Amino acid sequence: MRSSDTSPLHGRDPLLRSLVPRLTGLTYDERSRTPREPHGDLPVVLVTGQHGMGRSAVLADLAAHYRGRLPLAHVKVGPAGSGTPPYAPAAGEAATASTLVGVLAELVCALAPELRRRFPVLTPGLFAVSGWDRGNSEQRDATCLLHARLLLACRLADGDEDTLRHTWATAVEGRVEGATTDDARWDREAVTGAVVGEYTERYGPAAAREWYARRFPPGAEGQDPLPLLGEWFQQGGDYRDFAEQTLMAAFLHDVAASHGRLQRWNREPWPLVLLDDAHLTAGRVFLDLLLKNRALPERPDHEEVVVVATRLGELPEEDGAAIGRELPDLVKSSGWERRGRAPSAGLLAVPLPPLSRDDILPLLVPDRPARPLHPYLASAVHSLTGGHPAATTLLCAAVLDATERGAAVEPRGLLELTTRDGRAVTEVLLERLLPDRRQRDRLTLLSLARDSTAAEALAAHLRFQGPDQLPANSATDYLEAQQWQRLTSPDEPLVADALLQTLLVHEARRTSRTADAGRNWQEIHQFLRIHHTQRGESGEADALRHTLAAGNAERVVATLAEEFQSEQDEQAATHWVVCLRYAATAPTPPTPPDGEWIDERAEVALGAHDGRYAELDDIERCVNRLLHALWHVSQPHAEPDPDMCRAIGEELAYLSPRHRSWHAVLGQAARSWPVAARKKRPLPVPGE
Repeated sequence: MRSSDTSPLHGRDPLLRSLVPRLTGLTYDERSRTPREPHGDLPVVLVTGQHGMGRSAVLADLAAHYRGRLPLAHVKVGPAGSGTPPYAPAAGEAATASTLVGVLAELVCALAPELRRRFPVLTPGLFAVSGWDRGNSEQRDATCLLHARLLLACRLADGDEDTLRHTWATAVEGRVEGATTDDARWDREAVTGAVVGEYTERYGPAAAREWYARRFPPGAEGQDPLPLLGEWFQQGGDYRDFAEQTLMAAFLHDVAASHGRLQRWNREPWPLVLLDDAHLTAGRVFLDLLLKNRALPERPDHEEVVVVATRLGELPEEDGAAIGRELPDLVKSSGWERRGRAPSAGLLAVPLPPLSRDDILPLLVPDRPARPLHPYLASAVHSLTGGHPAATTLLCAAVLDATERGAAVEPRGLLELTTRDGRAVTEVLLERLLPDRRQRDRLTLLSLARDSTAAEALAAHLRFQGPDQLPANSATDYLEAQQWQRLTSPDEPLVADALLQTLLVHEARRTSRTADAGRNWQEIHQFLRIHHTQRGESGEADALRHTLAAGNAERVVATLAEEFQSEQDEQAATHWVVCLRYAATAPTPPTPPDGEWIDERAEVALGAHDGRYAELDDIERCVNRLLHALWHVSQPHAEPDPDMCRAIGEELAYLSPRHRSWHAVLGQAARSWPVAARKKRPLPVPGE
């Protein structure tokens, strides 16, 4: 099975089959119980990782295995301002919410049918803080639909959602229209008051009123607590903080009250809450309030809700009291216990690691073997992706699809593959890893730059300006916001992540043929070569690299050979070796039909085309062969060709005695570089 929904879960068993079963008391894939751990005080499990690491897949898998076995809520947090979902989620899908009220409402809709008490305190509180701007029909319909779902989930009303939504909206708006001129302010507060009035008249939440009244400070005595809760919520600032804390307390109170003595005696499982993308505003607020409540010395309502949340990126510094555990550590025990009263001490942070080669190999087992796969494909995929789950599973699926069509896949051709529907794998992956299309398109071009300074110059050259054209530093900010890297300094790479950089560069090459004037592969590298040439000696290595990326190997060879044949000291030898090594890491130009460059690196490196270069002297031909051999082995995911590795040593050994002061540096490189190339390690610079 090669489903994208299940493949990313390779290597996640300690979380799925060990930790969560111990927290819920239910085994992962058998309808049986298992001892719970720890008792009483539970951590919030926070699963962290970058885009494509399988965070959402973990929650979807847990939802699939535990739905119907315990009260379960699966909520995906949306960006702030995206509004209330206009419809209920389909069966098996995660509900979406962009505000704390939305998250709590979705929890009620999911959990109420399974709980003995159907949130008699929280539900009127949610009605009290939710209204709409008068005259905004879209906002009214979305809010009233959520109200209808709440009423149906709590069995306060019968019928279908749409009919109940319409009836509820008509009743509330009738109250607003019927208010006297002095009372009607025609704003959201008036609508909220009408919502509370309609709910109170229909359902008489006397017990909830008493509970909320006890939460307010003494100065609020004598006021109706539900309208007051709505007023404080709308007022914002500290008042809204109080209202949100009160709503969280109401949620925990109702859950605890639904799990009475009989349920505890029978070891009935507590609810399981799965919260996806909890790094977004509503998710952060929900977790902060939950953790703050659980950190109280005297918790008024001792609930044991199991919460598994996901976060994009790493654990933030402000959560320093959290306990961190690697996946293998979770097999026997969570290792968590509360240390101190800081709210973040209630977190158990679990980063999702990359897949190992052992995890990748099963993904390359074809259902119907058509021909043997290349023996090093698993290693090549791992080297290329670093074990990134989304990239790994997509590439492996593309390999098997190509094999079923009768094609032979070589490690060097992994990025040339297409998905089953014919789209380039790099295009599909980048859409997932960089969701913002504007920034993705921009980074595709800017990734060709050596560092942030060069990227800024390129952005100015390409005129990335105006409301639709954000500058290069905005792209850097975007990468940081998406947790791909920390802020970079001007001399650091614009894109620090190796996989992301590789995908962007390949996409730039793939789309070069259809690029606008001034933005194709050759023109961009020509601009960057000039940019680095203007920096003098410090930019020489970069200038040579961009020259080679444009396909002009002759110019690179001429420059290197000229420097070699000049009388320079041993220090210059180190600079020459650095320039040679770095120039050879250049990405290859587009090949036909997208470009004119033909990949003959192996043939040139082994001297098969020496006849083409009859006008060159022996040193120049040697440098030419050496450069092409190094260029051929530069791809980290390609299995090194033994002939290429041997050629590197032989050419360096030929050059070593032919320079008066460089022979020691070149001789050392002749011995160490072939070994490093065979072992796919960085080529060491003698003397560094």
